Amino acid sequence: MSFINYSSREINCKIVYYGPGLCGKTTNLQYIYNKTNPETKGKLISLSTETDRTLFFDFLPLSLGEIRGFKTRFHLYTVPGQVFYDASRKLILKGVDGVVFVADSQVERMEANIESMENLRVNLQDQGYDLNKIPFVVQYNKRDLPNAVSEDELRKVLNPRKVPDYPAVAPTGVGVFDTLKSVAKLVLTELKKGGA
Repeated sequence: MSFINYSSREINCKIVYYGPGLCGKTTNLQYIYNKTNPETKGKLISLSTETDRTLFFDFLPLSLGEIRGFKTRFHLYTVPGQVFYDASRKLILKGVDGVVFVADSQVERMEANIESMENLRVNLQDQGYDLNKIPFVVQYNKRDLPNAVSEDELRKVLNPRKVPDYPAVAPTGVGVFDTLKSVAKLVLTELKKGGA
């Protein structure tokens, strides 16, 4: 669903970071934003509610090359983690090109991870997407915590399809750019297939 801007010769791609509340979606985006060249990024916009927030910003990566003479601009979004913001989640998924599921590695958050993954699947279906067919990457965040479930266990429960997945510690940047590069690469591969 990428948007092509012919006047600026840019292909605009939307990547959504999805996952349960407080799993690290916002921390991922803030880390990426803070490490991205100021000349290639837009403003970091935060839409806050009483208990959650949605972040958005866009950037133009200089190293990913062009597709048929067009530069790619990525728009990164987070969704609110709390379940009662489901309408917002659905709206944010509209027009998505790629999804990063950020899982909270803590043992007590496994149920929330499973619930959020199912919610992602349902909300994508409501928008006419199939999670099995769109660029999709899983990140296992909070790997530094003592109560973290093993990666194998997380993989078994959350990533049976074996899509690309990465361990992460978002506040320090571990795994953050690996995750982003992976989903961006998958999105670009899809664009090239589609004859953008």
